[in-house]
Formats: sequence, C-alpha cells, structure tokens
Amino acid sequence: MVAEARRLGFHAIGIAPAEPSRRAHAFETWLDSGMHGDMTYLADPVQRAMRVDLRTLLAGARSVVVVGVAHDSGVVPAERLRGQVARYARARDYHSIIKARLRRLADEIGRLVGRPVASRPCVDTAPVLEREVAERAGLGFIGKNTLLIAPGIGSYLLLGELILDVELEPSTVAGTERNRCGSCTACLDACPTGAFVGPYVLDARRCISYLTVEHRGPIPRELRPIIGTRIFGCDVCQEVCPFNAAAPSRTAPDPSLALTLRAAERSAPDLVRTLGLGAAQMRQLVRGTPLRRAGRDGLLRNVCVALGNTGEPAVIPALARALRGDRSALVRGHAAWALGRLGARAVLEAARDDDPSVTEEISAALGGLTAP
Repeated sequence: MVAEARRLGFHAIGIAPAEPSRRAHAFETWLDSGMHGDMTYLADPVQRAMRVDLRTLLAGARSVVVVGVAHDSGVVPAERLRGQVARYARARDYHSIIKARLRRLADEIGRLVGRPVASRPCVDTAPVLEREVAERAGLGFIGKNTLLIAPGIGSYLLLGELILDVELEPSTVAGTERNRCGSCTACLDACPTGAFVGPYVLDARRCISYLTVEHRGPIPRELRPIIGTRIFGCDVCQEVCPFNAAAPSRTAPDPSLALTLRAAERSAPDLVRTLGLGAAQMRQLVRGTPLRRAGRDGLLRNVCVALGNTGEPAVIPALARALRGDRSALVRGHAAWALGRLGARAVLEAARDDDPSVTEEISAALGGLTAP
C-alpha cells in the first residue's frame, strides 16, 4: 500500500486508528473563545461533532490513511506593485487532485484485502482535525505555529485523509508523538500582526491568511498597514521555521500542481492591472487555483489594501476609479482607505457614495490626513 501511495505521488503517508480526537477540549475552547472569527461553519453543532470524532464521517470506520503532498516553496521576488500570494496558492487547486489519488488508493487497498472497502476521501474542506490525525499517523508534529511539520519536508505540505472500514496497522504507537520545536519561538515572534496568543494557539481574527482569504467583511483598519502587499495568505511563520530551511532542497514539489497558464501573473499579480480586471478576466485569473476562495470582492479588497501600502502615488488613479465605480461597497471602502494612506485628499473630498459604509471609510480616510 505504501508503495502504491508513493506511486500516486504522495510524499508522506501514515496510518492511524479511527478514534475520537485527543485534542477535542482544546478545539472546543478555541471555538468558545471566538478566535475562529467569521468561520462559523467550524462552530456548527453538526460539524463540531464530526471534527472531534471522524468516525461520524463513515459508518464502520476503523482506520484513516493520512497522506501529504509537498508543494512549491520557492521564493517569488518581491516587487512593490505586485501582490504577494501564499506559496500553496501559487499552484493548481489541490483538492480535486488529492481526492482523485485517494480514491485510487482506496481501490488498491480493496484489492489488497480482497474485498471492496467503504471509504471516504477528505481534504481540508471536510470536517476533520487533519493536523492532529496526521501527527497520530506519524507524518510529523504540530509546531508552535499550529502547522504540521514533517521532518525532511517541512510545513509546505498539503494533507489528505482516507477513512476506511478496514483495520490497518497504525504507523506509530499511541502516545509516541513528540514535538520538536523546543525553545524556538521564531514563528511566534515573526508574525506581523501578533496573531499567536501563545504557542500552539492562533487567533484567526488577526491572522493575515484568515483576513485575506476567509474573512468576508472589512479588514480592521489597524491591521491594514501591517498586511503590506499580501493579497492572499501569508507564509511568514513558515518562512522563519528552521525545519523549512533545508527541507525544500530534499523534497521536490509535486509537478502536477504546477501552473502552466499565466503562472507568473497568478504567483505575483500586477496590483493595478488586477484592480481593473473585468468579470471574465477575473474568472480567468483565479480559475483552477485556490485564489477563488477569496471571491471577487474579497480579492479586490485585498488588492486595494496592498496598493495603499505601496506608497506609490502612481497608483492613485486606479484606486480613484475603483472608489468611483466598483460595484462592491467593500472594494470602494478599501479603495478610500488606500487613497487616504497615499494622501489623495482631493480625490476623497470629491467622492460621493450612497453606501454608508463607504461614506464612513471616506470620512475616516480624510480624518487621518494631515491638514494641508
């Protein structure tokens, strides 16, 4: 089975028994504290029950095979007028790719055990506490940045799970998992927005990845300047991790995830051009990539913030057009903030908008400007 998993392209594979979560209390405490923000699906009673016991996802579940696929961890040179995109999102959308491989793996397991097996393939959209299960399966350990770190691969890893009604021998003995972070706090110290409450506890409401991908409303004003030119996700807590320093040179990323169409533009989009894209052009930009997750309005909201943080007066006309004519009040409001950050008083003073949220953003932007 392991050989077949490797042949299918999985860089890491492990097996754990299908059993209730050992960290259910920590998960429930995190939810009760509200640190999940707008991700209300996490607090849904049905999903909560599923996440703390993956046996609810498949009748008769006995084992779970956990796999990992390394994605590209290369650095895209930063340019002031180009947006920064998290590494995993610079590639093809991995969900369908990993699920298809898991289905083929289930067929192989059925062949090996001599009967059809009941199975459920899962990626990160399924209600599974996947990092905990991956740790129990021996793929690695959960670091202080809350990410799974696989020795030899690092944390630039996409996870998948195959829940089975077959009892397979676990990869590790229960209770042998060991965290290797030691006294290192590089990830906690480097987080731009201070999103870590402490080791192993992330307040999503301050996390740039959450704010630019999952969050659907206005980004808190006090956090906007800190986001810089990041328009989708953030890798800072991974970039500073010692386990990621040499791992990429030892594990080549999965080539099937590589983008072949407009790869450079999706890896570091031109901010001004992106803000001016029509509906069809926007669909083409995000098609087949994780960028779709943010939605059109969310992505352009992020682009406005990034443009405001460039410090470049040359981008003012593009932001002015967005303030005057974008269909989304969310985008117009963040364009107003960006114009204020760039000192475009005349543009803001001339602006008129029927949406109260945009009017308030304009007033706040003007209020933050130094008197002429």
